[in-house]
Amino acid sequence: MSGAGDRLDPAREPFIALRNVSKVYRSRGREVLAVSDVTMNVQEGDLVSLVGPSGCGKSTVLKILADLLQADGGSVRIGGRAEGFDPGRDVGMVFQQALLLKWRTILENVMLPAEILGLPRQATRARARDLLAMVGLAGCEDKHPYELSGGMQQRAAIARALVHDPKLILMDEPFGALDALTRERMNLEMLRIWQASRKTIVFVTHSIQEAVFLGSHCAVLTAGPARMADFFAIDLPNPRHLDIKSSEGFGHIAGHIYRLLGLV
Repeated sequence: MSGAGDRLDPAREPFIALRNVSKVYRSRGREVLAVSDVTMNVQEGDLVSLVGPSGCGKSTVLKILADLLQADGGSVRIGGRAEGFDPGRDVGMVFQQALLLKWRTILENVMLPAEILGLPRQATRARARDLLAMVGLAGCEDKHPYELSGGMQQRAAIARALVHDPKLILMDEPFGALDALTRERMNLEMLRIWQASRKTIVFVTHSIQEAVFLGSHCAVLTAGPARMADFFAIDLPNPRHLDIKSSEGFGHIAGHIYRLLGLV
């Protein structure tokens, strides 16, 4: 494992650079510090697992990255050397629930972000079909959400997040509502989809096992207000299979996170 300092190399421009980011919520005259001193570099093509206990500020960090919230302290830079990063165009979101529109077919659901952005319909339809095939839903284009299982709906949601070809994918506990076996299958699918798309992904989870299995890197947040306890590369071989969870290396990394969170 390598620490956060190894990622703060000024000679290598990161795709995402957070420096001492903080966020305060204000309600009824009270201030609550939700996020304190979050610093990390994310390189293009990384899959960063953002792990920590419930309520520690993980979703707040994600909303800052999506430009849905403004940080109250520190700096946020996204896009690396490329100018003109536009969160409305360049970010795809996947939530805990698939949030598919029940009156639209799966293909129409996947096409929705591109329609909102006014992208060419014919090219979008072709890309949506290709993405559905990539996530294992070829043949489901004309089905409606109620005809798909929870795991299949989440695959469609991932395809929807990719359809407008964003530079950054943000995922907020996307498998948290699934049963244990389906979640394991979706973890495997997630790695396959990431390796096929090579998108930069920030994946929020409260599961240490999931964080280690999925991530190329891991950001560990302590209990709120969220503080970056560590940010390190996950040195495990790819492609990964479920049996890696029983390996010594996997256990060592998981143990490091448990210790950071004060669980052992």
